[in-house]
Amino acid sequence: MAARTDTELVFGGTAARFHGPGEDLLGRTAESDEADDHLRDPAGPRLLLVRGERGIGRTVFAHATAERLRAGGIAVLPVDCVPGDGEHPQLLALRLVMALEEHRSATTKRTPTRKPAAEALSAMKHDDRTAMAEALAAALAGPTPTVVLVDDAHHADAESLALLDEVDFDRVPPGIRLLLTAARHTAPARRSPSPSSGSGQAMDRLADNRAAHTIALPRLTLEEATAMVAQRLRSAPDADLMRRLHELTRGIPGALDALLVEWTAQDAIRTADGHAFLGTGAPIPLLPGHDRYVAALRALEEPCGTVATALSILWPLGRPAEALVASSTELSAESVTAGIRTLVDEGILDELPAQPRSPASAPRGWTFRVPLLAHTVRERLGPVKRSHLSATAVEALWASGATPKDPPPLLEEADAQTYLPDRIADAGFLVDRDRAVTELTAAAHSLYPDLERRGMLRWHVGAVRLIEEQYDRDLAILRSGQAAAGCGDYRTARTAAEWLVCGPAEGLDPQAVHEAATLLVASAAAEQDWQALSRMGTALWWEGLPLSAMATVSGRVQALWQLEKWQEALALMLQTERVWQATPGSRALLELFRRVAEYVLGRPDRFIRALALPEEPDLAPSKAFAFNIATFDVLLGIGDLRGAANLLSTRGMRLELLPQPNRFLWHHLNGQWDEALALARRLLVDGGVLNVVPGHHLLPARTAAVLLAQGRPTSADRLISSVRGQVNGPLEHVLDHAEAEILRTLGELGRAEEVLRRGLRAADERGSFYGTDELLASLAEVHAEAGHPDRATACLARLERTAEQMNSGRTRLLYLLTSGKILDPDSSEAHKHLSEAVDLARSRSQPFETAVTLLAAVRANAGPATLLHEAYERFGEMGATLWRFRTRTAMREAGLTVPGRRQATAENEHLLATLLAEGLTNRQIAGVLRLSEDAVANRLSRLFARTGMRSRTEVVTAVLRGTQITTPHH
Repeated sequence: MAARTDTELVFGGTAARFHGPGEDLLGRTAESDEADDHLRDPAGPRLLLVRGERGIGRTVFAHATAERLRAGGIAVLPVDCVPGDGEHPQLLALRLVMALEEHRSATTKRTPTRKPAAEALSAMKHDDRTAMAEALAAALAGPTPTVVLVDDAHHADAESLALLDEVDFDRVPPGIRLLLTAARHTAPARRSPSPSSGSGQAMDRLADNRAAHTIALPRLTLEEATAMVAQRLRSAPDADLMRRLHELTRGIPGALDALLVEWTAQDAIRTADGHAFLGTGAPIPLLPGHDRYVAALRALEEPCGTVATALSILWPLGRPAEALVASSTELSAESVTAGIRTLVDEGILDELPAQPRSPASAPRGWTFRVPLLAHTVRERLGPVKRSHLSATAVEALWASGATPKDPPPLLEEADAQTYLPDRIADAGFLVDRDRAVTELTAAAHSLYPDLERRGMLRWHVGAVRLIEEQYDRDLAILRSGQAAAGCGDYRTARTAAEWLVCGPAEGLDPQAVHEAATLLVASAAAEQDWQALSRMGTALWWEGLPLSAMATVSGRVQALWQLEKWQEALALMLQTERVWQATPGSRALLELFRRVAEYVLGRPDRFIRALALPEEPDLAPSKAFAFNIATFDVLLGIGDLRGAANLLSTRGMRLELLPQPNRFLWHHLNGQWDEALALARRLLVDGGVLNVVPGHHLLPARTAAVLLAQGRPTSADRLISSVRGQVNGPLEHVLDHAEAEILRTLGELGRAEEVLRRGLRAADERGSFYGTDELLASLAEVHAEAGHPDRATACLARLERTAEQMNSGRTRLLYLLTSGKILDPDSSEAHKHLSEAVDLARSRSQPFETAVTLLAAVRANAGPATLLHEAYERFGEMGATLWRFRTRTAMREAGLTVPGRRQATAENEHLLATLLAEGLTNRQIAGVLRLSEDAVANRLSRLFARTGMRSRTEVVTAVLRGTQITTPHH
């Protein structure tokens, strides 16, 4: 199968690329319309000012406006201002006059009676302001409709701007318009008090000219920023990615682009299935030295740099930060105040307005206009200076009585939950050590599990550094390792666990060492280090370690369990039962292991009985939750949705608080495929495709099934291939079933049989019954389709025995469905089995399996044709477009009218386009749709005719971009 290169859905995702601005000017529709209306209106303003803060996109906006004017036949003359122009009085006026005269000479054959350019040059040479004013007025009097674009006019000289302000535009013909862009960092109501900003004050006066109109470009809303990021990445950005982007840039386009460039350069943004995600734990990047925001700060004279550096840490303290900056930098109070004023005027800081009842002259404090710049300045501080400033903040907050439990007196714009512990961790030994350890530990516990990695692990590590006593230090290391595992940093968790397992402190609680051994094995499994787990499954690996027998046995059993070596795990548990039954913690854990292992090996009784038992009373809440999750996962893996729902109810678990893999399986079985795919993409990008055993590979297998049902066999096949080939790892037979279904869809029955047999052999070698029901059902159907009824019957007989042994609703349903398909369709037994299958499927309340069962029953004449309407609706609700196509075919064969003819046509064309985008040939498409190649060619011709597209490439491009292929009127 050919691979699609633009949209990947593979393990780990693919690195996003930054594509730069597109043709569309996003988030500026209203402003663009306003500019066009004013510039095309004969009675419109003669001066149109486009203003906004640094990075807001003034130049891009003005150039887009200019292109539209040129397209409408209006000449646009560019005049760019650059830093340093302000030191040359009348320079802009001279350049305006010269540009207009040059344009006039090029467009008219008449010899001008006067030459404003020569007059302007002479006026500038002799510093003759009056002569320059006359030359400028004469140049602006041209009758030819022309727009002069003056970009970055804030760099222009103040005298030229004043001359423009003095032009009497009422006496000047309206042919010439000026479009100026200029930076404004302060609010429009506030005039810059800086005496050095003569150009800025002149620009403010020009904006007040009655012949002028100002368009202020606002920051992008979250929705507008999302559209911009989608354009830059050619992928739909995840909500979490957009939240982080918007928080760090506040919707300023230049800052958004800068952050995207840095994150994509670090491969921090990954894409899966046309969606972009920020990798878990991806650090916030630093802006490079050439960045516009960094350069603007560096260009300012001292004490601005020193003040900005101190405020990068102290600004959350609000108004008191001003005095603390002075005390920590040895600057005078006046210097700090002047530095803050300049930073505000230059767009580095935002001044926060006073509270309603506070004096107007007393702001609440200051924040960095671009939080990403604050992060960059703070992170570039040397360790000594950073510790010193952080200690200043900590002492100030402690003096105010702040603790992690009592929110410190910070600006509401700051993160009150993380600020104080962050500063304590940075301050280190410069503050009271005991109090620091206590508060860091408390703050870390309050943030658990910290999936966004806001600081929990960092605070644990900070506490470890401050503890000198080895016993207390080891306990802190264990807590840091468990915290790391909780937020998905398994490498750190494994390192911490190895430290404790190899050399625990003397007298350390055996339960703590046992937890470290458990953490070590679980972290290795999460990293999919199967070779290490294989070693941990042997007695040799644990020999010589200073561990209790309980920790050794538990670690070995868990390693074997993760590897799905069920028989070896049970044998070891039987040999060591006296050891692991000795303490409640290990007993509960290994009892769970035993129940699951016996279930997988075809002995379900102990697992089923345990479902009716109450929770272990002595278990800690975190352990009880983990055990319930493991049981929940098994139930979802065997397709027992009702059992899983009952467990949620009786154990008081909320679905939204469950791990993402569990929620994926829940949504999948409930037919909520959009929600399931959203979770799957996120997990695939993070590499978190493994579920709690058994059935490590359920997530990619079930995701592939959804993709296949949507008509995306290539994407499904790529996903399966990307998680294959783990040496000495867990069973992959659920992947074998998914791959075989892809091959069956493509009509490759021989290869499908090979894959299914391989999966069954692997399961048989380990004595596993788990997941073999699906393999047997598919293999029986493959044999029947290939014309081997005896082999099909043998598979069916084994499937029946499996259903009786496992007492599973899904296995029973698979047996009934398979027998109804491969037996004589006219036999009463086939009809009886399919009728029972319909009743059983309805009782299980799973939309997809119910719809499949209804379709099978009608095709075998075991149910009324009207059942197809229900199946059709269910497939539509899930987005199973390929199955909906098959159901339409069955409805026509049954003489039923397909509802919504136009919609059906649109769905057919969308499915055909999707198959093209999957890289399938006409022959393969014919196999998927069960049509002839001629029929496929005819459908393609009609698709091209309806859409106006002329090639397969155009169709593929439209699909990859998410463009609607056809419209309802087609």
